[in-house]
Amino acid sequence: MDLANRVKTLTPSSTLAITAKAKELKSQGYDVIGLGVGEPDFNTPEFIIEAAADAMKQGQTKYTPAGGIPELKKAIAKKFDSDNDLTYSASEIIVTTGAKHALYTLFQVLLNDGDEVIVPAPYWVSYPEQVKLAGGKPVMVQADEKNSFKLTPEQLKDSITSKTKAVIINSPSNPTGMMYTEDELKKLGEVCLNHNILIISDEIYEKLIYTNDKHVSIASFSDQLKDQTVIINGVSKSHAMTGWRIGYAAGPEKIIKAMTSLASHSTSNPTSIAQYAALAAYQADGDANKEMRKVFSERLELLYSLLNDIPGIQCIKPKGAFYLFPNVSEAAESNGFDSVDEWVKALLEEEKVALVPGSGFGSPDNVRLSYATSTEALQEAAKRIKRFVVNHQS
Repeated sequence: MDLANRVKTLTPSSTLAITAKAKELKSQGYDVIGLGVGEPDFNTPEFIIEAAADAMKQGQTKYTPAGGIPELKKAIAKKFDSDNDLTYSASEIIVTTGAKHALYTLFQVLLNDGDEVIVPAPYWVSYPEQVKLAGGKPVMVQADEKNSFKLTPEQLKDSITSKTKAVIINSPSNPTGMMYTEDELKKLGEVCLNHNILIISDEIYEKLIYTNDKHVSIASFSDQLKDQTVIINGVSKSHAMTGWRIGYAAGPEKIIKAMTSLASHSTSNPTSIAQYAALAAYQADGDANKEMRKVFSERLELLYSLLNDIPGIQCIKPKGAFYLFPNVSEAAESNGFDSVDEWVKALLEEEKVALVPGSGFGSPDNVRLSYATSTEALQEAAKRIKRFVVNHQS
């Protein structure tokens, strides 16, 4: 039996592919260092785990409202108020089975066949695939590495057509770790307002910033921008809760209502126990991820320094997330490879270091390295990469 056309257009995830290959080599007994993973290597804080256990003991194991339990929506609204200077009602928030599901559901209710979504490259691998699954057309716009991989207002304006429905802004970014400044966001917002373009603001890494720069949500600049923005966020990165699968979206009531209706026919509701765990995460006093952020900051400094000491590798220092996105095209060429993808494949086979090729993120000259692993692993990985590059110098 033939498959649906919608899945025939999907591009396999480069992240999952490299992870699968690394696992295969590990199973064969090789000492593989995987720098492809996109999740914190910390366990979920104990108080959150205990909250989940308490919820189960108290019988919170039944269906919940499709859009999330009222208590969690209230906590999310409080978080928006305190962290982002934004006011949302419960009807403007939907809790989803991870931030990825929030995005997927949004595209499903937003796009008709042929509608265009502007996707700045480098981009997270699922953005274009989810747009295609909704019948839309992802319009990739290459952000210049000299501009820290950030979309400019001029690029945005030039990419808008009569079919443009939305633009995705991801700050801090996966895969680059770069952040838009307040001024940059305001200028992008002006373009969107002038052309009636919905802004999809993916802010999942807002709590993982290692400079004095403050995360600012584009929706906070004016009521007009708030009415034209859907914010995507969740607890996966901020509270080391990737496996709990709790994300959320906040935006215009009409859109959130449609997303909730669709969710009621797809997932019924996010896992009840995970919702109560997320509730505990947001009700906690203090900075729940302070230690994790401190460790990530130290690892960033270490790996950034080590990478820039390798011939043919140039790296812009990121401000957030937990990725580095160096340009390795010079190293790949001097090592005799036709592409960075081939270079990454050979590195894994010879030195057993798994990186994610940038081609999967729309940037074929780069690779993504996650520093969500131990200091020892990062040092050993950099040592192996340098050895590989030096040994292959022509």
